[in-house]
Amino acid sequence: MKFSAARAKLPSLTNSLLAILSAILLTLAFPDFDWWFFAWFALVPLFYAIEREKESIVKSFVLGWIFGTGFFFGSCWWLTFSFITYGGIPTPIAYFLLLIISLMVGFFPALFGAIFSLVLKRFGTYGVLSAPFLWTATEFLRFNLTGNNWNAIGYSQAFDSGLLKYASVGGVYLVSFVTIVVSLWLSLIAYSILYFYGHFFVRLFRNILNAGKNVQTELFSIDEPPILKNKKYLVIAFVGLWIFLTFLNYSLPLNNSGTNSRKISAEVIALQPNIPMSGLNKAKWLNLRQRHVELAEDALQKLNVQPTTDNRPPTTVIFPESPMNFMYERDEEFQAFIRNFARKHNVYVLFNSAEPNAKNANFYNSAIMVNPQGEKIGQYDKIHLVPFGEYAPVPSAVEHFVPTLVGNFQYGENYDLFPFGEARGGIMICYESHFASLSREFVKRGADVLIEMTNDGYLGNTPVLRQHLANAVFRAVETNRPVLRVTNVGVTAYVNERGEVFDAAQPYTEDTRVWTISKSDGKQTVYVRYGEWFAWLCSILSLVLLSICFWNRKNLTTNEHR
Repeated sequence: MKFSAARAKLPSLTNSLLAILSAILLTLAFPDFDWWFFAWFALVPLFYAIEREKESIVKSFVLGWIFGTGFFFGSCWWLTFSFITYGGIPTPIAYFLLLIISLMVGFFPALFGAIFSLVLKRFGTYGVLSAPFLWTATEFLRFNLTGNNWNAIGYSQAFDSGLLKYASVGGVYLVSFVTIVVSLWLSLIAYSILYFYGHFFVRLFRNILNAGKNVQTELFSIDEPPILKNKKYLVIAFVGLWIFLTFLNYSLPLNNSGTNSRKISAEVIALQPNIPMSGLNKAKWLNLRQRHVELAEDALQKLNVQPTTDNRPPTTVIFPESPMNFMYERDEEFQAFIRNFARKHNVYVLFNSAEPNAKNANFYNSAIMVNPQGEKIGQYDKIHLVPFGEYAPVPSAVEHFVPTLVGNFQYGENYDLFPFGEARGGIMICYESHFASLSREFVKRGADVLIEMTNDGYLGNTPVLRQHLANAVFRAVETNRPVLRVTNVGVTAYVNERGEVFDAAQPYTEDTRVWTISKSDGKQTVYVRYGEWFAWLCSILSLVLLSICFWNRKNLTTNEHR
């Protein structure tokens, strides 16, 4: 009896399968599948299923949860790589842990499903217009509550999509919004086709089977679905929305360029050393360090670098974030190594290092720059650390008992910029490229270029490499500044201000790249100036809609008791 009661609160099998179908389609929109256009219609089955279950908040919530869990499990399966390879966790347990994580993150699409069903019940046909606002608000909520918004639907548009340019106005959330608008429009078209053709075939089957009114189907209703009523007003509303988006599209610069001239401020040599993630001993460590030098010297020889003159821009050699655990401040031998290299080749050197925190015994995950005279001239301490990778997100009293993948680092606090000739650059260390607020702050403080130093080797040759690259693409478009990705195992690449990826190195190979940096024109995008204004707008509108729904429900309950 209890089982039957619980089963009655769950969505139908058909609607559950529709939610799973949406999860599969959206997974295909992300790397490594890269069928980004799938995101435009991936949510059609989910919207249809929620509309059919809109009378039950619980059922709509479960549909969103099924979708969210399936999508995050399917698109982020690479999380198991480090569990299995470096954590020694058995494969079944690793995937079980992934399922737990996916269930937790799936709460946010579930929340969307519940609120969307409420709005559909309260506003009927017009309620469908709320979907882009609600979806954007729940994505923004996920980021603010968890500090992570990996694979937000907007990120699916990072490669080859015309929607990417909206990021310069409202960041990834505006791109998510427009993607949902497209998906919703296609949902209504699909719904109309299902209704009208379904109506035709049901009548045809009735005539053939002579079954009269007893013939029913689960998918098609003879009566017009409520969502299609007042079609005229719905079309007017959507046309108005499309006019606004079209105006916004054409008001954006077609050839975004953050540089004010072709004058080169600096040359950069990016190393992709392909350092293994385990099995390093002192001898291997020294050999690999020397290999860094050989890679850099090969690139310098091709450049035919001479001592810097007034006519030649300075050169910076960039080492990526690495498992080699350089400790510049504490290791005098390594200091001498870097100084000698910089002086010998008359270059700046930018590298990753674990630097001590003077206030306590912890270390920073830092980027250090040394000038051609061998002097340390800059240090940036990583501000956004990876939970359970670089710190334990638990009370300080027990943090030493919680294992982390790399170490227990201290948060950085300062947005330090580094010189690249006349230009200045902001540094993003690995996971930090996921945080638009960081790149935005760098540009507000005068950054002409963004440098990302990354090591994704802990996660293997999996879709994470290009999913991480998608973050850099958005940071470039949002800020109208190029992003130079310098990675250990890939994808090392130059991303220009339009989000176009150039000169990408093959993952898991030794390679070098030579790029140039120019001083920007100093102009700031709407996104840099105002940040997540659009996400906040969607959140406020969603709260207003939710308040109206609950207010109406309260009034109905009060009237029933009178």
